Amino acid sequence: MTPDPSHPWGLAIDYAGRGTVVENGHTITVRLYDNSFGGPLEIDPITGEYPAVYVSAQVNENGQNGASLRGYGTTVVQPTAGRQAVPDPTAVQSAVAEALADFETRRAAQAALCAAWDPAAPPAPAP
Repeated sequence: MTPDPSHPWGLAIDYAGRGTVVENGHTITVRLYDNSFGGPLEIDPITGEYPAVYVSAQVNENGQNGASLRGYGTTVVQPTAGRQAVPDPTAVQSAVAEALADFETRRAAQAALCAAWDPAAPPAPAP
């Protein structure tokens, strides 16, 4: 993935922290969120830091008869020195790369399972 320099996170993000990337023929959903409850970001009284920002990516491909194969990736952008986490385009790149790698691992495992599966012959009907 090549980050778009015109966007702070490297891709267009909507008001809810969602975006999409097309990579290697897959449409990848990206989501940015923190662990707050949606209010204004405040310093945690225990840690003295703002909440971390989570960058998650998901690949989802659907097949025949409702089959679905997914891949996931997550990266965390930590705040430092009492300051909020700043946008990091490499975090999105990392999450997307993890999602694609996970998808490929699952695809290979599914292919191996299908190749090894030998369905038992149905029993002969009783006379």
